[in-house]
Amino acid sequence: MLGFEDILGHEQIKAYFKNALERRQVSHAYILTGEAGMGRKTLANAFAMALQCEGGNTEACGSCHSCRQFMSGNHPDVIYVRHEKPGSIGVGDVREQIINDVDIRPYSSPYKIYIVDQAELLTAGAQNALLKTIEEPPEYAVILLLTTNSEAFLPTILSRCTLLKLKPLYDQVIKTYLKEHEKVSDHQADVCAAFARGNLGKAVALSSSEEFVRMQELVLGLLKHVPNMEIREMMTALKEIREAGLNIGDCLDFMQLWYRDVLMFKATRDTSLFIFKDEYKYIKEIADHSSFDGIDKILKAIEKAGVRLNANVNYEVAMELMLLVMKENFV
Repeated sequence: MLGFEDILGHEQIKAYFKNALERRQVSHAYILTGEAGMGRKTLANAFAMALQCEGGNTEACGSCHSCRQFMSGNHPDVIYVRHEKPGSIGVGDVREQIINDVDIRPYSSPYKIYIVDQAELLTAGAQNALLKTIEEPPEYAVILLLTTNSEAFLPTILSRCTLLKLKPLYDQVIKTYLKEHEKVSDHQADVCAAFARGNLGKAVALSSSEEFVRMQELVLGLLKHVPNMEIREMMTALKEIREAGLNIGDCLDFMQLWYRDVLMFKATRDTSLFIFKDEYKYIKEIADHSSFDGIDKILKAIEKAGVRLNANVNYEVAMELMLLVMKENFV
């Protein structure tokens, strides 16, 4: 189980929690919001373990009876709220696991902590049922709502909770972690960090994903050879991408990263800024034969292809229109 010192980034949130622990000024309800994989559950767990730790410090000791119970997943005063329906957390879930339980004093700890993951799934009825507990909680109760979308909460819930927003990590922090802990190459660390956009959990998942490796092979195989390929050959490559079962939205994001490198090189001639450092030859060729306006048109065409696909435009039509723009702007 990670303590605050073991968590990468999120310095403001860690400092906020540690200050609350030091001053013993703990709110009764928190909302931790951020993308899946950014560390909401890790931060909530570190805070919960420190709150219950017998040492009474800003960092859990990891060795007291309470910490050992927490790390074994058997702490009686830390409740992870479950829900039977995969798509919603209903009134019954909230009443059974929080409302009917919260008046029972903690068994052995100073606090009784309720952690609700995927809290954006709380129905309006469940939120209204929870409202009274948040408004008039017992002094020992702490509720942690973990969500990817704080806009899913009713204004009455938002106004009564402390809202903490997780921010993306710097790419360099993620790259260093991937190289030291996941043992990936410099090149793969660069690509995973760029694609994850500050999300450590996503970057770690990508670093061991065979599908991500396959996507790189197929998409780069297309992008590197666009200048010399006929439309027919390009459509064959796109067909192979689709038949591989890859997420097309991810493929388009990957294409934008590629043309970001092309644009950066054209503007600066600085290869240290590359994401795809191993592809210098191809990036230079495309940059030397494209205008700034042309690269901008290509980036917009990639974005427009995504919009079209989301609007259920035929895959071949949407992608061919994008490829035509790529070809037209290589001179």
